Amino acid sequence: MSSTLESKENDFALKVIRVLDENTSNIPAAAVDRLAQARRSGIARKKPEKVAVAAPAFTPVLGGAGATLSMGGGDTSEKRSLFARLGDLGLVWPLAALVIGIGGIAYWEDQQRKAELADIDAAMLSDSLPLDAYLDHGFNAYLSRDH
Repeated sequence: MSSTLESKENDFALKVIRVLDENTSNIPAAAVDRLAQARRSGIARKKPEKVAVAAPAFTPVLGGAGATLSMGGGDTSEKRSLFARLGDLGLVWPLAALVIGIGGIAYWEDQQRKAELADIDAAMLSDSLPLDAYLDHGFNAYLSRDH
């Protein structure tokens, strides 16, 4: 329904433009001069258009400190410092450090768990108690007695 409304508005606008174009030659010279003067004064009083200003990009503190560590060839506009190139990666470095840290913690915990299981296995194998005793339901009663 809105497309039919838009098409009707467009048709009306085209008709208005056509009528105005046809009748511009019939306007008296004095009226043309007054319209031109009104247009000039309107443009003079017009407020300046707001210019879109881009937000400043994040620049690391050491962004300009590495000017002597420039890499690559070419003219000066193409040369970029090492810190500027690393700064382009933004949040990749902290994210990589986080992933490596979590992976290291998971590996360390896995090694600790393996060490604990190895200690339990070694204690069971070095005990004088037969392995079948651990499967016996009366084993708790055996452990409760002092032997």
